[in-house]
Amino acid sequence: QVQLAESGGGLIQDGGSLRLSCVASGPAALVKDWAWYRQAPGKERELVAEILSGGLIEYSDSVKGRFTITIARDHPGATLYLQMNDLGPDDTAVYFCNGRRWADDKMLWGQGTQVTVSS
Repeated sequence: QVQLAESGGGLIQDGGSLRLSCVASGPAALVKDWAWYRQAPGKERELVAEILSGGLIEYSDSVKGRFTITIARDHPGATLYLQMNDLGPDDTAVYFCNGRRWADDKMLWGQGTQVTVSS
């Protein structure tokens, strides 16, 4: 059983930086892919960045060059990070940590952390 818990959100000015963290408690080896999603008010949840099981890292076009996803493996758990630079009002959203299980492709979600960028 893996549980995800995000932190690090908050209110930041336009052009600022934040680092989000997601602590995965439990056997993180059960998870093959890791990702950050976000959901802005009135919009669908969208993929921001992901680390796939083969090591491939991908970003959405809207954050490429500004955001960096990394993972620290501290057996048996792990911590997923999202470094966000040059933030703008369009980045305002609830950010969710996500993991996809090897066994059944089930998606695991954290509770989300709010990021608000003021102009």
